[in-house]
Amino acid sequence: MSAIVSKRFSDELSALIGKRIRVILSSGACFEGTVAALNPGDYSIWLSDVREKDGGIYDKVFISGRSIECLFVLEAGPDLSKLAERLNKVFPNMVRYIKEADVILVMDRIRVTRDGVVEGTGPAAERVKKIYEEWLSEEAKV
Repeated sequence: MSAIVSKRFSDELSALIGKRIRVILSSGACFEGTVAALNPGDYSIWLSDVREKDGGIYDKVFISGRSIECLFVLEAGPDLSKLAERLNKVFPNMVRYIKEADVILVMDRIRVTRDGVVEGTGPAAERVKKIYEEWLSEEAKV
């Protein structure tokens, strides 16, 4: 059981890459930035485009995992699992959502991320792109 819990924690931590977060340190310092890289072994992280609570702005900041008190996800983005469900209705049993990578594969050749269709061509890819754009506009309204 603990191996499953540990894997899930590691997956959630890995999903932070590319997301905007707020980090509060045990010293009381507070940083907001985009997660550029992380070390799951000691929970250290690299942030890019960083803004400090006191107003400082930095290109990149390394934060030791030992000093992290708390993390807040500020920008989670739309839930791709909902898009995967919608795509599965159009392409039954040909859609695979890989949560750890935050990627949807359609027919094992069309790759969809939060940025849209990043791999694939042809009529099926155009259909996926249209479904993605409709889904994105609906998510923006919510």
